[in-house]
Parts: sequence; C-alpha cells; structure tokens
Amino acid sequence: MTTRPKARKFRIRRNDGMRSHTDFGEAVATPPPPTPIRSAPSAEELMAPPTYVEDGFGDLAMPGSAAAAQAEATALAQAQSDEQGMSEAEQAEREIAAIRAEGLTGRQLRMARRIAQKNGLTPASDFDAVRLLRARGLDPFASSNMLDMVVNTARGGEAEGGGTAAAAAAAMLPATTRPVQPPAKPDAPRPIGAEERAAEIMKVQRDIARRRRRRLVLLATRLSVFVLLPTLLVAFYYFRVATPLYATNTEFVIQKAESGGSSSAGGLGGLLGGTSFATVQESIVVQSYLESREAMLRLDEELNFRDHFSASNMDPLVRLDPDAAIETVYSTYRDQLTIGYDPTEGVVKMEMLAADPITSQAFSEALIRYAEERVDRMSQRLREDQMAGARESYEDAERRVSEAQARVLELQERRGVLSADAEVSAVFSQISTFELEAQQERLRLAEILSARSPNPTRVEVAQNNIARLETLIAQLRSGLTDTQTGGASLARIQSELVIAQADLDTRQMMLAQALQQLETARIEANRQSLYLSMGVFPVAPDQAAYPRAFENTLLAFLVFSGIYLMVSMTASILREQVSS
Repeated sequence: MTTRPKARKFRIRRNDGMRSHTDFGEAVATPPPPTPIRSAPSAEELMAPPTYVEDGFGDLAMPGSAAAAQAEATALAQAQSDEQGMSEAEQAEREIAAIRAEGLTGRQLRMARRIAQKNGLTPASDFDAVRLLRARGLDPFASSNMLDMVVNTARGGEAEGGGTAAAAAAAMLPATTRPVQPPAKPDAPRPIGAEERAAEIMKVQRDIARRRRRRLVLLATRLSVFVLLPTLLVAFYYFRVATPLYATNTEFVIQKAESGGSSSAGGLGGLLGGTSFATVQESIVVQSYLESREAMLRLDEELNFRDHFSASNMDPLVRLDPDAAIETVYSTYRDQLTIGYDPTEGVVKMEMLAADPITSQAFSEALIRYAEERVDRMSQRLREDQMAGARESYEDAERRVSEAQARVLELQERRGVLSADAEVSAVFSQISTFELEAQQERLRLAEILSARSPNPTRVEVAQNNIARLETLIAQLRSGLTDTQTGGASLARIQSELVIAQADLDTRQMMLAQALQQLETARIEANRQSLYLSMGVFPVAPDQAAYPRAFENTLLAFLVFSGIYLMVSMTASILREQVSS
C-alpha cells in the first residue's frame, strides 16, 4: 500500500528573496522578512546590490512570479498556524477520515489492528490502528515490517517495535504533508545481522516442522483408533471366530401346461403365453411364500431349524438362544435364505445356508417341496375358479329342463291328451269323413228328387242322413274351441302343450350349450395348470462358502474409512464456519 504525497508545492528554483528547505520530502517556501520603512536611503544602500529581484511581473500574481510564490507561502503559513491551533481530537478525526478515504480492505484493517496490539497500542478502531502505526513511523502493510516484527517477537524484544526497524519503515513510507519524527528512545535495540536473521528463520521453520510432525502423529492416531482397530477386529472375527457355513444352490421355473391350441387365443395373453412373463405373478408369490414366517415355522417343525442354529458350535453373532422369540428366529432364517426372481429368464434362484452340507441340502429340499405344494394349490384354485361358472350354468340348465319336462307331463295327465297335434289331426280327419258322407247324401237326395215321382220315404231318409251328418260335423267343430261342456277346449290344450313343449326344447338346447361350455372350461383349466420344473437340483456342497473373510474385511475397511472421512470433513467445515 503506497500513500500518495500530500506536499502543497515543490519548488526547485532558489532566489534571494525566499529560501527552500526540505525535510522528509516536504518543501516550504519562506518569504523574506519585511523591510522596515526608512525615510531616505543612504548612499551605501543605494550602491549595495538589490535584495529583491524584479521578475518583470510587478504585483501581478502570475504562475512562477515572485508575487505568486509569496502568496503561496502566506497561505501555507496560515494553514500551518491553523493546524497548530487545531485540537488533537479534530486532528485525529481528520487523519482517520483521510485513511478511510484510501479504500483499505477488511484484511488490511485486521492486519493493522493485530500489528498495533503487538506493538503495545490500544486503538479504538481499525482505522485508528493505522493512524497510530503511521504516527510511530510503521507501515502496517509492508512485508519487511512484518518479518522484522516476527523476528523481534521471537527474540523477546520490546513490544513497541521501535529502533532500527521503525526507522527503516519510516524511510520507506511516502512523504506526507507534515514531517513525522520517530520517537527518540535512549536504549534502542541494535540492528539484526544476516546470520542472526537466518538463525531466527531456521528456528521458525523448525517450529513449523515440529507442529507438522505433531499433526501427522495425531492423524495417524485417529486413523488407528477409528479405522485400523475396527478393521482388525472385523478381520479377527471373520478369520478366527466366524462359523463356516455351507451353501446349497437351487434353481427352478414355474410353468403352465399350455397346449398348441392355446396359441390361437388373441390379445395380450396370447402374445405372452409362451414367455416367462406369463408366470411372473406366480413366481413372485412363491418367492414371498418361501420368505414368509409360515415357511419358517413349517421348516422348524419338520427339520428343527431353531435347534440347528442354537448349537454350541455356532459363533456368538449367529447362534440363537434355545428360547429365542419367533421374530429372532425369523430374522436368522431371512439371513440364511437368499432367494430372488429373474423376470427376464423366469428363473427363481435360491441359496440356503447351514452349518453342515447335509443339513443345508435337507433345508433346500424341504423348501422346494413347500413351493411345489403351494404351486399345486394355486393351480387347483385357478382350475376351480375357471370351472365354477361353467358348472353352475350346466346345473341350472339341467334343473330348468327337468322343470319344463315335468310341466309337459302334468299337462298331458291333467288334460288327458298325449299329443295335441294328434288329437287335432284325428278330429279334422273325422270332420273330413263326415263331410264327404254328407256330400254323398246330398247327391243321392238330388238324384231322388230328379225323378218324376220321387219316393217320399227315400227323400226323407236322405234328408235325415244329411241333417245328422251336419249335426255331427258341427259338434266336432265346436269341440275344438267350445268350453261349455265343462272341460278345456282342444285349442287351449294344444296351446298349453305347444308352449310347454317349446320351453322344454329351449331348456334342452341350453343344457347342451352348458355342457359344451363345461367341457371347454375343463380343457382350458387343464391347459393353464401350473407346475414347478427344477433347473438345478439341490446338491450337498463339500466346501464352506461363507464367511468370505478377505472380501468382508476389505469392505469393512472401506466403510470405516468413508465414515471417518465424512465426519472429518463435516467437523472441518463446521469449525471453519464457526471461526469465520
């Protein structure tokens, strides 16, 4: 930071009427003393050389003229007198205002306050600290002054920082409007030599190296406590304490008994029928069942799952108490069973762990058996749901056919007519016969009447026969629709029988359709029956698969390192935020 000079006027020309003196870069023009007025000059005075040089401008205060220089000297003397009469508080306020106008940064002001405190000063503000340091001849923004102060502090010198350092700093300060005299001290410290300065710098460097070594030791201690020690404990557990566990792997697929005819079905079901997506729901249901408490309880009941993991040869982290709660046993069961479904291949992969290979294989076979039973139950429920509607329709159609047939039989028995069509045909046949006989009698009567002398007896007989036949025909015709005789007419009987017979025929047709639908539903249900197909059968392993000591130890190291790194970064950020 460089302070601009505040000199009023620099004049490099000397004349006899004014003198120029320079002190710390300040030039002051002093006017000649006033000449007393005399009554008359003497001869010696007239012959003496003139004390005032005429510049040719007279009384005009032109730039560079003697009158202008005298006016400037008068103004400067007046300003100095004003400054001398000004109080110290006002002078300090003016200096602080000037420092404030320099546009110093916050970092420079804080540095000035720290340097002032190291020199034993008590500034009221950061700007006051700059003013006090400059009053002592110190530039708070010079790097050489900072180094001198660090060396003086290390040597145990005076806190005020005077002496040679102050004089050197004052020599590097820019010129101001007022000469600054450093305070005189009787016992100023001697200047520091190059060797002593190098020794002090080496001492500071050694102190920095010692602090770095101490921080490295602390860092190594923290890493050992929070990372290496837990990793060693994990490694000891996996290599020395953990019980070896044997894994039995099994793979199976859930399929549908689809026939070739099912490919003709339209829609999305026909497109996905031959892919693994057709049994996604069933595979997920079987996976959920094998992971459920129901499967665990059944396995414990049949093969003593709890007793196997409560044995004394189990390590403490895996071993179960003999009277452990069901939730604890179920948690251990979930830890030892790994099952997953791959939707792209449609394969269910299962891995079962146990302390010995035979038990692991037995557990896997039992779980496969449970899965097959659940698949059979699901397919049975599916078949029953598909055939339930067809079976109900067939039973309802069969019942309605029986009711219609019973109604036809009741009408036949009540009306005494076996077949209305046959009865009507018989009546019409009789009417036709009697009408034919009546027609013949009419022809015979006409033949008798055509004679010249017809026989009255024969005419009467023919007429009686015709009348009798007509009466009989009328009775037969009236018997078809007449209900005055106390019984139902043949037309009503025929209508009732026709309606009942039509209802019976309809019910019989619906019965045939229901039977056909029942057969179709049975065929479709047989096509969609589920079954479990084994891809990889459970085989007892001959080598323990778990624990994976090296992989687990490396994973533990990475986890502890990540936790330590996160906590350290968080603490550093919080510390920085609090300190700022």
